[in-house]
Amino acid sequence: MKNRVIKIAFCLFSITLFSASVFSQQVVTLRDALNYALENSEVMKQARLDIENGKVKVTESMASAMPQINLNSSITGNPIVQQFVLPAAFMGGSPDDFVAIRAGQNWSAMTQVTLSQQIYNQQVFAGLKAAKGSKQFYELSAQLSEENVLQLVATNYYQLVVTQTKMGVLEANIDRVIKLEDILAAQFENGLVKKIDVDRVRVNKTNLQAQKLELENAVIQMKNLLKYYIGMPMDQDITVPETALNDMENFGESIDGSSLNTDNLLSMQVMNKQAELLALQTKVFRAGYIPSLYLTGHYTYNTQSNKFNLYSKKALSYDMSSFSLNLSIPIFDGLARSSKVKSSEIQLKQLREEMSRTTNALTMAYENARMQIANSIKMIDAQKANKELANEVFEVTQNNYQLGLASLTDLINAETELRTAENSYSEALLQYKVAELELIKSKGEISSLLNK
Repeated sequence: MKNRVIKIAFCLFSITLFSASVFSQQVVTLRDALNYALENSEVMKQARLDIENGKVKVTESMASAMPQINLNSSITGNPIVQQFVLPAAFMGGSPDDFVAIRAGQNWSAMTQVTLSQQIYNQQVFAGLKAAKGSKQFYELSAQLSEENVLQLVATNYYQLVVTQTKMGVLEANIDRVIKLEDILAAQFENGLVKKIDVDRVRVNKTNLQAQKLELENAVIQMKNLLKYYIGMPMDQDITVPETALNDMENFGESIDGSSLNTDNLLSMQVMNKQAELLALQTKVFRAGYIPSLYLTGHYTYNTQSNKFNLYSKKALSYDMSSFSLNLSIPIFDGLARSSKVKSSEIQLKQLREEMSRTTNALTMAYENARMQIANSIKMIDAQKANKELANEVFEVTQNNYQLGLASLTDLINAETELRTAENSYSEALLQYKVAELELIKSKGEISSLLNK
């Protein structure tokens, strides 16, 4: 009785653990993965920080054009006050005598306020435009990062779906082989089949189980990679919906004869903004040749006393102020500005060449994706028909084997061909989806995945 109670308790504990593990597993759809990535991926977090940094750079550049006001104050103690030696005749004494006169008080203080304002400085004004442009550059770069993340996550998600589908196909095959092994083992006991037939089925089962281990490792690695891309903790267990493969059969992207306008793509917009910033940088360097004009003002308040009663009515106090208009004319700097201008111009030419290559690469990717989609649709139709045919062959062969009209070799071959056909169909779907992602990204429409 006691052992029975222990067994029941153990079973309940096992069921509890199993239920907890099942419910802790998170089912992730493609849209879930994409939205999670936009919020939590390291790439998007870095992009948002770049945008914030761009805003700070604008504020920093604006500060150069704003008035600069500084206040300095100091207090000085003189335990021994400096003295000047003067002829006594200066004070009405003998011409041959000298007297020492104190030059100051025991305590003194000075407060000074300075003001500086740029009136005309092309370097400052051009730098402000460049800073505003850099903010826009980071915003465009963040949008481009979003596109890249969406494509990367979606591609990995589809690969995970196909790999898990292969796992399901393999598990179904293993179940069939196990049932066949049980039947043959019983027949062998009754002397109806040879031992070699049982051994062949067991070898086939072992091979399938080895393949299952490899697929299990592949699924785990792909799940971890997906979690890494979207920024999800590695200890979170995830899985894809059972209908995920069926969802991949929705062929939403059509092929038309329209040409690609690369100017509308974020990749080119980012590079155009880079070119604009380099042009502004060149303008900043050239502005160094232009004279600058700025205004400065000073106000100083001095106070002295033999006691520590500074800034009071009993102290000796006086103030002064001044302002000046300053003109700075650059004459020669050792060709430093000239070198910077030439370097910036060369960088702009290099970027123009890179933009030309990028335009060709984007057009090539677009055309290749269109061609791959057309080929993938044909391949999907062919592999679907082949899968259906392989299933018919397997069912017929299985019936014939049960009737003694087909050999065990024929049955194993038919089963292998069915598994190959099912996997080939899944691979064809994957190739289509990868090409579809490339096509919609090349058209600048990758964000449409968020609405699917």
